[in-house]
Amino acid sequence: MNTIKTKVDGAIILEPDVFGDNRGWFMESYSKKKLADAGIDVEFVQDNRSFSAEKGTLRGLHCQLNPTAQSKLLTCIKGKILDVAVDIRKGSPTYMQWVSVELSGENKKSFFIPKGCLHGFLTLTDDVEVMYKVDEFYSPSDDRSIRFDDPALGVEWGIENPILSQKDKNAPLLSQSDVEFEY
Repeated sequence: MNTIKTKVDGAIILEPDVFGDNRGWFMESYSKKKLADAGIDVEFVQDNRSFSAEKGTLRGLHCQLNPTAQSKLLTCIKGKILDVAVDIRKGSPTYMQWVSVELSGENKKSFFIPKGCLHGFLTLTDDVEVMYKVDEFYSPSDDRSIRFDDPALGVEWGIENPILSQKDKNAPLLSQSDVEFEY
């Protein structure tokens, strides 16, 4: 497995070793040992999957407040997404910086996003399936959304009118929310 550090502290792109022959291919989709060797030593407790039917669907920006803040390990298993992490941990050397990575069923990359980062993704194709692991259980009372187009964050999505859920349409700016993390 190849690991690529990003400009956001703790956000890591993972490129698996894929072994192919005339029958197809094989890869390890998860290895606790290999992740620990890459500096990702978290205990995942829940697997989630999402499906988005249409290109241009944007899910985010999301997080959970402490004490149930989540680290995530995402993989796009069908289609293609632009996956985004925004560091909002006060005191972090990369505070208020964001990074994006293209994940697809073809490239088989995964993206690790540490606690204290906002997360979202934009579908770049129709019929997208995303699978992700989290290290804390879902907590509806701690679940938060921040506007995907918050000018203070400056994320460049490459789309002006994405397909949004009602929750994401009504999301506040970061400065108007109760979302706060320390590094």
